[in-house]
Amino acid sequence: MPDLNRRQQQAVEHIDSPLLVLAGAGSGKTRVITNKIAYLIQQCGHKAHTIASVTFTNKAAREMKERVSQIIPRSQIRGLRVSTFHTLGLNIIKSELKLLGLKNGFSIFDTHDSHALLKDLMRQPDATGITLDEETIKEHFENISKQISNWKNDCLTPEQLTHQASTDPAFTFSVKIYSEYNHHLKTYNAVDFDDLIMLPVLIFIQNPEVLEKWRNRIRYLLVDEYQDTNTTQYQLVKLLVGDRTSLTVVGDDDQSIYCWRGAKPENLALLEKDFPQLKVIKLEQNYRSTKTILKAANTLIANNPHVFEKALWSRLSNGESIRVMRVPDEHKEAARVVSSLVADHFRFKRSYGDYAILYRGNHQSRLFEKQLREQQVPYFISGGTSFFSYTEVRDMLSYLRLLVNPDDDNAFLRVINTPRRQIGSTTIERLSQYSTQSKTSLLTACGHLALNGYLPEKAVQRLSEFANWIERLQHHTHDSSDESNPIKVVEQLIVDIDYDTWLYETSNNEKQAEKRIENVNELIAWLQRLYENEPESSLEDLVSKMILLDIMERNEEDLANDQVALMTIHASKGLEFPYVYIVGMEEELLPHRTSIEEENIEEERRLCYVGITRAQKELTFSLTSKRKQYGEIIDSEPSRFLDELPQEDLHWLEGGTQQLEGEERKEFGRASIAGIRDILG
Repeated sequence: MPDLNRRQQQAVEHIDSPLLVLAGAGSGKTRVITNKIAYLIQQCGHKAHTIASVTFTNKAAREMKERVSQIIPRSQIRGLRVSTFHTLGLNIIKSELKLLGLKNGFSIFDTHDSHALLKDLMRQPDATGITLDEETIKEHFENISKQISNWKNDCLTPEQLTHQASTDPAFTFSVKIYSEYNHHLKTYNAVDFDDLIMLPVLIFIQNPEVLEKWRNRIRYLLVDEYQDTNTTQYQLVKLLVGDRTSLTVVGDDDQSIYCWRGAKPENLALLEKDFPQLKVIKLEQNYRSTKTILKAANTLIANNPHVFEKALWSRLSNGESIRVMRVPDEHKEAARVVSSLVADHFRFKRSYGDYAILYRGNHQSRLFEKQLREQQVPYFISGGTSFFSYTEVRDMLSYLRLLVNPDDDNAFLRVINTPRRQIGSTTIERLSQYSTQSKTSLLTACGHLALNGYLPEKAVQRLSEFANWIERLQHHTHDSSDESNPIKVVEQLIVDIDYDTWLYETSNNEKQAEKRIENVNELIAWLQRLYENEPESSLEDLVSKMILLDIMERNEEDLANDQVALMTIHASKGLEFPYVYIVGMEEELLPHRTSIEEENIEEERRLCYVGITRAQKELTFSLTSKRKQYGEIIDSEPSRFLDELPQEDLHWLEGGTQQLEGEERKEFGRASIAGIRDILG
């Protein structure tokens, strides 16, 4: 295998037992996975369709598959499964619908749908007739929502939790809501995002013959970013592998920064227990960063306990010292960082795309954005508004969900009056009552003759017209004519409801309406691209993929060229930049106040480690003497992590923009003049 160092080569060729590749930051883990897939196919005789490689983002999965195709011919990788955990889970669910009591066209509830359903359930009166007020619901909703997600991530069903002895009324109430929530999902012929992993695990546990079938389909499993797996994902891997040797996992416990959403870094240690023959190969050579940056990272993370010890090293030069900028307040911090960046850009003729400003929380970005705009510096901010969060896009997706799943009451309620069809809230309320009594979905109930006893004739007629129209569109998706093309059906839907006119009527101005129409057209274009890539796809397949894209890709934006990147340290994981600024290096920011209170400093230290190891050539920290928090000015305390770094490698800079150094100050002046000239044309 070309371009592999000795340990990478060992990891690729080891197939005699389960393997853990402990891959430090920048050590070439993707290269190992892609070359191992090629090795399994070309040297070990595995058929591509019997190999599965799973990771956590669609972006990583796409990159992995593309890199495999650069190593071996595409004809040899036909059928290779490279996907996210959730896509693998979705495919298992689609194959085993009957076991779950689901029908074709089931919906995948995103966070918005799940939260709406949970809030509705919390509003229902309890056995004594008591109803929670909105303030109480608001106070407890987030905890209950998070608790249910955690239970699913730990593969705990409501039935299991019911048998746990507890005198805590909050626990009892949460279990009750969890049970009702699952019941309603099944009624809606729907699953939520966490179910995409939990349900396959339950299927495999309860149906050994199905598990054996999938073990025969997946004869070798590779897992990327293993430190980010939760309990249910770990169980899925363990079940699929069984007692075979056909497993390679790649991970780094020092980069486990997602415990807050269920990740269990201890899953790395569990591998030794569950797979006694486990082989561990450490990748410690870093190809990304200077020796000074790696020394800082190693020194910092050494303060955390480790199951597997490792230390990154590099053949690159020592590079520059690590700069630490201390300024009076957060306004000076933003000005100092941006002026330093701009001066550096002009002085060394570097691309703006080489720079990243990383922070602990999104709220820190505002002042940096303001400074970048004032200096006319192009920038890209990660974690902005998701394309799928726009009202018009959600409207269209709800229509499509209803087309493929008539039992999706959430989708029905969103679109029944979008655009307006003169169907009032009283009509919907009575329709819902009838639907509940007759145990049918809202859409199905629209066509029942018995509805005449509940509603006025005109209301029944409007509901019936809507249901008949949906049925005609559904018919088009299944007939054999050209009209069955899913894209044609979507285009016809938009024409039928005259959606463009509706957007003009409901927008604040013509420009906003045009932007919203553009978003709808982009959605159609996206569907078209998906369909062209897989022309055998049904509308149901396309909708499933779109919803998964919605849920998973909100933080996977592609970085635009020649723009400064602004993002949280969490969002920067997996990326690298020549020049990195980590801002807000203060107690209660990094480490975060909540982590200090909960004595969870280890994860914050790992987060800082991830930020440091994003830098390739130069690293700069910034901190303030005072900062405004919760409406008052407080004295800031330097982050304890600064004390844990090698002090001989830190170059402290005090003051604001007036204390830029030498050539840097001159270049900032030239940059400002250039900016003024640009404004004046």
